[in-house]
Amino acid sequence: MTTATAQATVIGKEQLLKHWQGHRNLTRRVIEAFPEKDLFEFSVAGMRPFSDLAIELLSIGGPALRAIVDRAATPYSEEGIAPKTKEALLKLWDAETETINTYFERIPEEDFSQTFNLFGQYEFPIYQNIFYFIDNEIHHRGQGYVYLRALNIQPPFFWER
Repeated sequence: MTTATAQATVIGKEQLLKHWQGHRNLTRRVIEAFPEKDLFEFSVAGMRPFSDLAIELLSIGGPALRAIVDRAATPYSEEGIAPKTKEALLKLWDAETETINTYFERIPEEDFSQTFNLFGQYEFPIYQNIFYFIDNEIHHRGQGYVYLRALNIQPPFFWER
């Protein structure tokens, strides 16, 4: 005799977006903490400046969600994202937050377990792609924390998302 067990939902779609946006809010505060010159120039041990890491994040979240909604395996690209000031970077960050909100809402909850070929390279369920976006942001924000501490600047508390 076989027993079917219903899969319990641990976190819902709205909670996942709120979690992600909490991370984005914290990363925004890390960007704000940098002196403008250091945001674009300072690095440690040959790593990229934090502005470059933020540009990478801007090139992933919104464009990837747009591709998921459109079911288009578009290649990864940072083309056209080249802010020259902290204000311009923050403006792009805020616009991308709205893009994420808009496209996230267009993904039906039942589609999150469907696979998607992210950037034509990675074939995973949509929810795993979103976890990748969050994990990548946490990873790069950690680099930003190292930079801020090397500059003797107190980074925002990581738990205040």
